[in-house]
Amino acid sequence: MDHHDVRLGVKLSYNFNVCEQTLEVSFCLVDKSFTLENSRPIDLALLVQHKLRLTRSKQLLPELAVLENLFDCLFYSSMCKEESDLTRVTVTLINPDNPDPAPPANLVPERWSCIAFDRRIPMTTKSLAKLSKAADPSSTSLAVYFDDKGRLYVWGMIDQAMHYQNFLNYESDMYSEQPGLFQVAVSDIGTLHVFFDYELLATLKQNVLVKRYLDVLTIGPISKMIKKNADFLKVALRTYIDQVHPTEQYTEWEEFLDGLWIQTFSRLLLKIQNYQHGGAILIAPDTIDLDVKYKIHYDRLAQALIAHAKASIDQYVVENRIYSDFKKGRRSVARNTYQKETELFFHKKGTADEIKGAISFIASQSCVDGVILFNESMVANGFGAVLRSKKMPRKIFVSNTSTATPKSLVPHDPKHYGTRHRSMISYCWNHPSALGFVISQDGEIRAFSKIEDKLIMWENIKTQQYKTSRSGRRNQQ
Repeated sequence: MDHHDVRLGVKLSYNFNVCEQTLEVSFCLVDKSFTLENSRPIDLALLVQHKLRLTRSKQLLPELAVLENLFDCLFYSSMCKEESDLTRVTVTLINPDNPDPAPPANLVPERWSCIAFDRRIPMTTKSLAKLSKAADPSSTSLAVYFDDKGRLYVWGMIDQAMHYQNFLNYESDMYSEQPGLFQVAVSDIGTLHVFFDYELLATLKQNVLVKRYLDVLTIGPISKMIKKNADFLKVALRTYIDQVHPTEQYTEWEEFLDGLWIQTFSRLLLKIQNYQHGGAILIAPDTIDLDVKYKIHYDRLAQALIAHAKASIDQYVVENRIYSDFKKGRRSVARNTYQKETELFFHKKGTADEIKGAISFIASQSCVDGVILFNESMVANGFGAVLRSKKMPRKIFVSNTSTATPKSLVPHDPKHYGTRHRSMISYCWNHPSALGFVISQDGEIRAFSKIEDKLIMWENIKTQQYKTSRSGRRNQQ
């Protein structure tokens, strides 16, 4: 058991040349933000085609024309409505003749399965809009493929997708291999996300192709501020380890604590994002220049994190003791030890559920216009807050890297942004110790902080946990 596992951001690096007929494209992805404006579905198709070639799959790979048709159809489907609802759907490119070519030796009960239709349905914007009503992306994916003439069709549905979503959203630690060659999720108008297993390859947002999200929560100045805000957790756990588990080294648990808090904060951002209402979070040491409409003092999230961390340490110590006994040749577990381990397991699960409930409680407050206010110990002190700072910098700097190196900063006019963003820019400019996050109605998350004499904004922020495709230990194996 590894008790200091921390979710690290996926760093992608490509260097390739793609030639298809007379079209030549050369991209170079290095450790900096990489987005392409004025992009179209064909640009996404080229990127996916190259990725498929790198996988060296033994399966039949689609031609560029098939991929272009696939992304064109999904792109325009995102603008269609069915019963007044926009199309939200996930599709998986998977061969109906051999949908599961290499199943693992040990199959878990919640593994995916394909349910075939009695006939193939031509893949069109109309058919996708219809089927999307029965294929909630949180639980289902549509199985699509192409015939010998390159024509796309929908041939079935794939279940158990909720476990995939739970892992991406930090709601579960269990993950398994995904079906098919890749998945494409339609989340908004003109917005397509391409996944290879648990790797987010790219996102096409209208005319912008995003190939890497900034991992600001684990790397750079934002990460340092977030981890500093977790001091309440570290102080409590250092004391607990010294008093209850003196043989444990606190330094071995510090990384675990950082990871626990970053995951929790990511879940809060994701929960607010899912409301599609827009919202904002401000972490500030005081309430100067703030008009808080609904003042509260809610420290349950902080206390639940402390309780969960203690339960994690307790369970690890008991499990490690059992493991050591077996290593020494003992063939049975004492009844008291077994009961203790069982009790700790359920207690840890209970604290995890408490964290989930506290996150939902706080996130729902974002649906009231205004800002959710936290202090530096992550106690929620109110919501519906209005930021009253008026002085705004003449320019802000958008960082293309998590670390906000001087070369990565691009100047922007703050007046280009909406009221919610300008309010956060003004407040963080006048209060250097503050850290702000703004979630737009379209789901875009931006972070703001004053670094030295510059107001820095980060966008395209990574909030879900991704893993490089076809790598890592899977829970079926």
